[in-house]
Amino acid sequence: MSRRRAWGLGTILGVVALVIGGILLSLDRNAAEPSLVQYDAHYIDAGAMLRLTETLSSDALEGRATGSRGNEATRDFIQKRFETLGLRQFGDTYFQPFTAAPEVQGGTSVSGVNLVGWIAGQTPGEGPAMVITAHYDHLGIVNGEIYNGADDNASGVAALVAVAQYFTLHRPRHDMIFAVVDAEEIGHLGSNAFVASPPVPLERIALNINYDMVSRSAAGEIYVAGTFHTPELKPLVEAVAAEAPVRVLMGHDDPAMGEADDWTLLSDHEPFHEAGIPFLYFGVEDHPGYHKPSDDYSEITPDFFARAGDTLVMAAMAADDDLEAIEALRRAD
Repeated sequence: MSRRRAWGLGTILGVVALVIGGILLSLDRNAAEPSLVQYDAHYIDAGAMLRLTETLSSDALEGRATGSRGNEATRDFIQKRFETLGLRQFGDTYFQPFTAAPEVQGGTSVSGVNLVGWIAGQTPGEGPAMVITAHYDHLGIVNGEIYNGADDNASGVAALVAVAQYFTLHRPRHDMIFAVVDAEEIGHLGSNAFVASPPVPLERIALNINYDMVSRSAAGEIYVAGTFHTPELKPLVEAVAAEAPVRVLMGHDDPAMGEADDWTLLSDHEPFHEAGIPFLYFGVEDHPGYHKPSDDYSEITPDFFARAGDTLVMAAMAADDDLEAIEALRRAD
């Protein structure tokens, strides 16, 4: 391709991204307040979290597949949210680009981009740090149908933003890193890239908290995986569960359960686990919309999601309080 033609294509794609970005801003401003939330959230802005979920799972983003124009527009939109929150950058950008071969699509290398920001603790750049992750990609357009991925994982990204907003207003004791990662659906490529090239020394990362599918549960239940591998985290989870506005259950992390029910290697906490970093993975069990076109915003359970958002803040606060002890677990290993 000649430079002239490449420049023309880049211009066209830029215009497309601007148009989609304008649609997103309009959706985010005009999205209706959900009417099914009776819960009065204590820690998060539930309305903002729900509106962001609706925006990120709109048809305008065409399912957010890695490398697509919808994925790029999503990335730019999240970047603006990071800027609005005032999250710090590592260097001069929130972007962490990577290239890797996926587990699907015939192994052809793909390029993706993580977004990484952080909030300084009481001693910035020193001591243990916590990494909170959520993936923003989904399946895109399959056989002409848009897979919007409202629960998987627009909800996790919106929850991460809500948790970050809380800690911008209530300074944590320790540095908190917020990583919105790409290419989870094709092999956790973004989180693997993060762990392979972390913005801080890997030995500083004491804990990963991962959000993946946190908005849809008719039973009002959210699971926490990870305590099977790090039993010392059970008291922390039990304390959160005792006060949480949703039912918090530990499980889905025992290899004896089999691959389908053991979530240890099934989301972006996997590379942290492989690196010896304790993790807590928050998510709901599979529902009829999982990896289906029906995973739309209209199918989430808003009151549960608002309650789950508060629960995620409570868990992050508890982990922040115990982070020195959690770091000691890594040193002991």
